[in-house]
Amino acid sequence: MDFRPVGIFDSGLGGLTAVKRLRQLLPEENIIYFADSARVPYGEKTPAELRRIAQQDMDFLKSFNVKAILAACGTISCNTAQTIEDYPVRAFGVKDSAVSAMLQVPCESPLGIIATEASIKSAGYYNAIKKLSPDREIICVPCPDFVPLIEAGRTGEDDEELLRTVEKYLKPVKEAKASAVLLGCTHYGIIAQALRKYLGEDVKLISAADSAAESLRDYLTENDLLGGEGKLSCYTSGSADEFAQRAETFLGEKLSIMPEHIPVMEV
Repeated sequence: MDFRPVGIFDSGLGGLTAVKRLRQLLPEENIIYFADSARVPYGEKTPAELRRIAQQDMDFLKSFNVKAILAACGTISCNTAQTIEDYPVRAFGVKDSAVSAMLQVPCESPLGIIATEASIKSAGYYNAIKKLSPDREIICVPCPDFVPLIEAGRTGEDDEELLRTVEKYLKPVKEAKASAVLLGCTHYGIIAQALRKYLGEDVKLISAADSAAESLRDYLTENDLLGGEGKLSCYTSGSADEFAQRAETFLGEKLSIMPEHIPVMEV
């Protein structure tokens, strides 16, 4: 038994979708979650800024003596893979597990990738899939407006502004008749119903957040690191009150411990 917590971070609320999945898989694990909401969105930042942010966020989690860290952010995962790999605490991004899930899609029809601008520019998801499946057609679409809409609570499948934005971004994916779409930003799982409404029920949505949580579960299990009391503690560089109000939408449950605010770190 290892009662040390798991550390998970993201630019805001989106990483809570990975927390939700991990709590479904391993309800006894203690989790420290850091939402860097004062610096959201990460998708507009440079690779150099993202490397410094990843280092700072992991250092913050490391201060809690965590046994593993999940960077529950596609932008961080695609742009700072070496920083994550070299970190002294075992750390994971979401890219590799998401790519593995995409490669399980059996048919030869195109695949879609939607993510932040920084993730798409890095070509992290694209190159990883192409390396293992070079003949597969892949449509990559940056969706810079999704995270601000989600963080503002515009997540309902009937929200007119969200639906207009979904159509604007996903039109080329729909026209290409993609059989699966990778939700390359962990925020995007919360708008899955709006995405399905536009794309149709036959299109498989693959969540980077869920895939990463499952990989983390496997690591903890295989290395005899399971243990805890199911405690979830949240910290944010933004407003603790706003975080508490919106967290339930992402987690599917109310927070039992109020989040704490920490000062924003300089990049």
